[in-house]
Amino acid sequence: MNQTKILLPPNSLNLKIQQTTALAISTGALQSIPTDYETIAENGISFIVRVLVNLVRKDRAKKAQSKDFNPFLPYEKDLFVADLTETHLCLLNKYNVVENHLLIITRAFVDQEKLLDLDDFIALWTTLAQTEGLAFYNGGKTAGSSVKHKHLQLVPTKMNQLEIPIASILKTANSTGNIDRFPFAHSFSKLDFDWEKSIYEAAENTLEIYKELLSKIGIFSSSNNKQSAPYNFLMTREWMLIVPRECEYYRGISINSLGFAGALLVRDRQQLQLVKEISPMNILEAVARNK
Repeated sequence: MNQTKILLPPNSLNLKIQQTTALAISTGALQSIPTDYETIAENGISFIVRVLVNLVRKDRAKKAQSKDFNPFLPYEKDLFVADLTETHLCLLNKYNVVENHLLIITRAFVDQEKLLDLDDFIALWTTLAQTEGLAFYNGGKTAGSSVKHKHLQLVPTKMNQLEIPIASILKTANSTGNIDRFPFAHSFSKLDFDWEKSIYEAAENTLEIYKELLSKIGIFSSSNNKQSAPYNFLMTREWMLIVPRECEYYRGISINSLGFAGALLVRDRQQLQLVKEISPMNILEAVARNK
């Protein structure tokens, strides 16, 4: 099997992220969206709920992401971090909410509703091998994707110095199957790959688990490599979680993959109060497919 060539030099990514961030700040290419946050404890999870401090940049970002606008062809040069493989490269997220938010994008246009493939997982493991993080993929607009060009995303495993909220319950979960405390449909698996030995082997094994989890929730289709329903994909070096979606919003609050990691974003204090009243888990249950 011909495998895409890895282009990223060993032990280089974190320095490249720092250098690109400094450059993008100096040129104004990086337009970070300021937020405050609160934590809401529920069912053993300390949910992080971010509240936008200023709507201007968020609205500007939404306006830029018009129906036909593709920010990756061409991409902004000042946001370029590194070439990962022959098929993928890495950018900073222009409108980031957390620091060091990376985008892993295909060089050529691929539709965001295409299933992840071996090249995607090679690029992902190339990234994860050098910087630990939470990777996620919003499979379609209903799953929270605002850009049609295929892209994975990666954020640090600590948000505001806090651990990924759902990590606390995943540590004690079974190797595969369901998380008892999740009231919505999902599929889960722990990962135990020697990615330091072989990124290619880790990518192949991860692809097989991804297909198995999709099949369990009725999304995988081998006929055209396109999802049969929207879903959220989350992954670290240690685990993978997939959640099928029914709708993007709950009472004006948009939920993407990070919501199922325990991190929500709201526009104002009014929406924050709504989250407190309804509860984060009930909101996630409302936008995901029923068990």
